[in-house]
Amino acid sequence: MSFSHPDSIQRSPSKKEKALLVGLVTQELTTHEATEHLNELARLADTAGAIEVGRHLQHRDHPEPSSYIGKGKLQEIAEDSAAKKCDLIIFDDELTGTQLRTIEKMTKRKVLDRTGLILDIFASRARTNAAKTQVELAQLRYILPRLTRFWTHLSRQSGGIGTKGPGETQIETDRRIIGQRIATLKETLKKIDKQRATRRKRRSSTMQVAIVGYTNAGKSTLLNALTHTDVLAEDRLFATLDSTVRRWELPNRTVLLSDTVGFIRKLPHHLVESFKSTLEEVKDADLLLHVVDASSPMTQEQIEAVESTLQELGASNTPVQWVFNKIDQATPEQLLECKQQYPQAVYVSAARHMGLDRLRQTVENRLEEDFLEFDLTLPITDFSVVSSLRTLAVIENECYDETSIQISGRTSADILKGLFKKYNGQLNVFDSEGRLQPMDEVHS
Repeated sequence: MSFSHPDSIQRSPSKKEKALLVGLVTQELTTHEATEHLNELARLADTAGAIEVGRHLQHRDHPEPSSYIGKGKLQEIAEDSAAKKCDLIIFDDELTGTQLRTIEKMTKRKVLDRTGLILDIFASRARTNAAKTQVELAQLRYILPRLTRFWTHLSRQSGGIGTKGPGETQIETDRRIIGQRIATLKETLKKIDKQRATRRKRRSSTMQVAIVGYTNAGKSTLLNALTHTDVLAEDRLFATLDSTVRRWELPNRTVLLSDTVGFIRKLPHHLVESFKSTLEEVKDADLLLHVVDASSPMTQEQIEAVESTLQELGASNTPVQWVFNKIDQATPEQLLECKQQYPQAVYVSAARHMGLDRLRQTVENRLEEDFLEFDLTLPITDFSVVSSLRTLAVIENECYDETSIQISGRTSADILKGLFKKYNGQLNVFDSEGRLQPMDEVHS
């Protein structure tokens, strides 16, 4: 069993659904910002398979509780949607069940809010069992508090079968069924999480870098350019949902580079919650590459949306390296403003392979900036440890005799802690000035 959104956009190669877009200008949102938000909503609609035929911006201090935009404006939208023969109306905010029912009743059109639209896109993009499970769970969590509205919508579509009495009974039945399905999906995700945790544990001996960023910032294009692979990368929002991990050769080491689903303004909480297992790659990383579209007119807002999602995921303390992408598409004014605000960032064009060498060196420097000097003596039989250290450390000297190996170099405190447990008394650690450092200070 899988869930299909009753208001999902009908995708057909011959006919795209016509959509009217609606946004709200409030005390917290300027007309310019609301217009940019509608531009993004138009891209979301296009990604879902709809075509924009018009848009409306309403000015209100706050959303109206029952109709979101007010009855007068709603009547205007109803007339416009009829004149343009719209198939659906899409709102750039999450609507309550009451608002959805009111708008549908007055417009006689299918209605989607921003959250429903994003969920619909995720459902169409899900390819793996994990992604499909996570999307279905997010959909059901979204539907549950709006069940009355969805049931009446389905009832009307099937010819209005059922009166209010049986309808209420059916809603309670559906609520139980959905609750049971949610429980089943959670158990399925637990099993998937265990499998993923096992895979991550096997990879834990190699340093990990994760790409994060706003959707369509060019993350997959950057992954392809850096690792010489061919992960799907297209000019669409949410082109990829499943995390992708590839080996990345830096000047002096090999790391694992991962890319995952893009973030977006007002990313539905249900999706963040359901996709937490996919996004664990972010929490486990030694360094995050926060990729930003330097050509976007909403750069700062997109940065804030990504940072907010990272905080929700519990990854806000992971070291971050800023990477401003699409510099070939940005204006000189945009680049100047970015460089003034983010002087430590690396500026690249992943599509044109510009600035990638500097990015490689910068990432290696960032990964090594907290490294400590060490000197280790181990038995000749433990050569496998040396092989691991060649990946996890900067080796400066190796000496062999008949019974032992002397190895020195630089590596992270976490690696040194592991070595200390096995080679207590045979490991010396030094600070940046060459002074012998007690292991209890390394542990702290």
